[in-house]
Amino acid sequence: MRRPPSTLRPGLPRQARSPTLTARQAARRRLLAWSAASTMVALGRAWANEVPGVDVLTLRVQRSESGVLLDFSPRIVLSRTVQEALERGVPVYFVAQATLLRYRWYWRDERIARAQRSWRLAFQPLTSTWRVGAGGLSQTFPSLQEALAAIRLTAWRVADPSQAEADQRYRVEFTFQLDTSQLPGPMQIGLTTQVDWVLGVERLAPVE
Repeated sequence: MRRPPSTLRPGLPRQARSPTLTARQAARRRLLAWSAASTMVALGRAWANEVPGVDVLTLRVQRSESGVLLDFSPRIVLSRTVQEALERGVPVYFVAQATLLRYRWYWRDERIARAQRSWRLAFQPLTSTWRVGAGGLSQTFPSLQEALAAIRLTAWRVADPSQAEADQRYRVEFTFQLDTSQLPGPMQIGLTTQVDWVLGVERLAPVE
């Protein structure tokens, strides 16, 4: 009695009978790789298209037993020119200034108090890290984005409790900007006309 012809080719290994499984795995890997590459390209384009500037995420002023306290959280996007200066070892400075004003209907608002805070941002080329200094203290961060996120104000005292009377209305004139006056002297020449170095925001906030 004759045996039916075999469906296997002579010399082929047994696992070759199911090539479909290997093809599916390869297709899936190609799809995952393409998806990851597309995501990275999209993120890169989004970052490249960001406009340099400062967006105010949080700005709140309120009275407390400790005085008039201000919370400020910005989103900072530096221009490529500023980033290149940082990478060459030039530190940059940010300055926040808050002026407490008492409302007067018959005349301009009266200035009651003024406070100022500054930050120093620098790149450390030996360790490829970023350092933010403020008020004698400093922190180190692995990326520029994390360093910029650390530039914020939490419960910053603008005025003493005795300077804000309970029966009066107050507001705060707030400014935050890149301070080019603290750059090295030769770099300051002509900076007032360079848009890449103009970075800041101004706001009026009521005292709650």
